[in-house]
Amino acid sequence: MTSETSSLEATRFDAAIATALLEAGFGNADRQKFDQDASTRSYERVRDGGRTAILMKAQPGNEDGPCPPDADEETRRALGWNALSRLAASRVEAFVAIGDHLRGHGFSAPANLAVNAPVGVAVVEDLGDDLYARVIAEGRANEVELYRMAGEALAALHQTPIPSTLPSPIGPWPILDFDAIALRENANLFVDWTPRFLGLDGFSVDARAEWSDIRDTLIGDILAHRRAFTLRDYHAENILWLPEREGIARVGLLDFQDAVHGYRAWDFAMLLHDARRDVSAEAYEATIRAYLDATGSERVPFDEELAIQGAINALRILGIFSRLVGRDGKQRYRLFMPREAGHLAQVLTHPRLKALQNWVERYVPLEAFKQAQVG
Repeated sequence: MTSETSSLEATRFDAAIATALLEAGFGNADRQKFDQDASTRSYERVRDGGRTAILMKAQPGNEDGPCPPDADEETRRALGWNALSRLAASRVEAFVAIGDHLRGHGFSAPANLAVNAPVGVAVVEDLGDDLYARVIAEGRANEVELYRMAGEALAALHQTPIPSTLPSPIGPWPILDFDAIALRENANLFVDWTPRFLGLDGFSVDARAEWSDIRDTLIGDILAHRRAFTLRDYHAENILWLPEREGIARVGLLDFQDAVHGYRAWDFAMLLHDARRDVSAEAYEATIRAYLDATGSERVPFDEELAIQGAINALRILGIFSRLVGRDGKQRYRLFMPREAGHLAQVLTHPRLKALQNWVERYVPLEAFKQAQVG
């Protein structure tokens, strides 16, 4: 892309933003940027007097496209990381489609005030700043109560039908299966990126072959686990406490555009094995107990599912953080490494994960992530 073309695209994008703000009733609003996260999206709070809204910017060209339905592995690999592993992408149409679905079932997701999905712009309802992590840290809400509600919200979500597609501003948005290919690629982030981060030489052919066997066995287990509508990024910095609302609507949902037809324990792994904050034993237990009581589920199989899915998720997160630090220079992710390594160590104590525990102990010393925290 030439500089002239790039400048023209930027001008068009700015014009689309101005039009969306005007349509939403915020044409003369002040704009304040949020800190950028690890995604390609960015956000601003727009304010006009006492009214506020959120401006979402997610240009489709900023990252690879999502996975087409029924694409084979070769096609997905050619299309890039999103199609191969993530399945979804940071698309406005996904946010709108899934948000509409959630609100239609009584959940609190931001309402849409103005949308230009092809360009990647939306103005949405401002649900405020009371993130779980914030109100708990500031002593403004009880951790156990909040986590119990988060468990009840997942119970309600998992008892709603799983759609194959949802209507979006530009056509049907598919809710894809979080399949063996995606699970494998996510787990492989650990072996692909953590050796470089920890200053290791990598893995021998034999070690890699052993890893593949263990990984594929665990993925086979996950494929037999109970399916559920999975939000994928359900944790204390992505959910809000809205005490003025009723029931499950008190749990505000912010980051759900990557939702898939996944597994019931995956969002629990994200919530309870949080890389950014310690979850108390009381809150941990209250979350699971609320879910089991609401769904009539048994504890032993649930705990096994959470351990296995939690292990794959912790491996994935450590791989992503290693990549963010080593490739992208985002050093703040070092701070989260020891806690996430601790989560991995904890789930590896489950009897079903003995083979993985032995492999990790031989080849990747989890204690090294503690030293890596300071660089």
